[in-house]
Amino acid sequence: MRMFTATQAPPLRVRDLTVAYQKKPVLRSVHVEVPEGKLIGIIGPNGAGKSTFIKAVQGLIPVASGETEIYGRPYKQQRKLVGYVPQRESVDWDFPTDALDVVLMGRYGRLGWFRRPGKTDREFAMECLSKVGMADYANRQISQLSGGQQQRVFLARALAQEAQLYFMDEPFAGVDAATEKAIIHLLGELKQQKKTVLVVHHDLQTVEEYFDWAILLNRRVIAAGPTEEAFTPDNLQKTYGGRLHVMGNQVLLTGSPSSKEET
Repeated sequence: MRMFTATQAPPLRVRDLTVAYQKKPVLRSVHVEVPEGKLIGIIGPNGAGKSTFIKAVQGLIPVASGETEIYGRPYKQQRKLVGYVPQRESVDWDFPTDALDVVLMGRYGRLGWFRRPGKTDREFAMECLSKVGMADYANRQISQLSGGQQQRVFLARALAQEAQLYFMDEPFAGVDAATEKAIIHLLGELKQQKKTVLVVHHDLQTVEEYFDWAILLNRRVIAAGPTEEAFTPDNLQKTYGGRLHVMGNQVLLTGSPSSKEET
């Protein structure tokens, strides 16, 4: 794994991160740091702590121990540099607001909560909606959008944050082909801009196609590094155990993963 000097702090550095629910450890002594400008897949079985990991490093849930640095400083000092796309199932889509207003919420980190978005912010929000193919739905209530359309609106909100480091929690889960194509295109644009993106992902067949880096996680880090080095049959077997079968170039899991389970 590539290490960084003190003068070249990585986008994300996690040391000894432990998270427990009702005294039961979900993550144990997680150590990881990632390089800049990479698309990074977080891979592991259901219940492995993948979603817990990205929530914990953002301070969204309490941790038992450990520390997180974003570009060498605590998360609270670097919050403006971080964008987040949560699991679609965790969002209240009945909240009475339209797509444009959802995207404008991504601007508040830069504006502060006491300044209202201006004309420039609205124009930028529309640009973000255009990038995900949702400009024509700007005034549509989010409750009236399909699941794939809702996901694209949340991706546009993340773009509106103009972050350097992005966390995306299963953005491909349950989306249509058009949305999947839009997400892949967006990830490519973020990479070209030297952004760093960590994506919780469950489709093992597309890991090598989508990601430069992989973090294999099952309550602890099994492997982390360039995809061709970390995403190996041996490491996958250690991560998934008996649920995984490798047949030639195909990786098969017994049972169907569900994005609604704690990941």
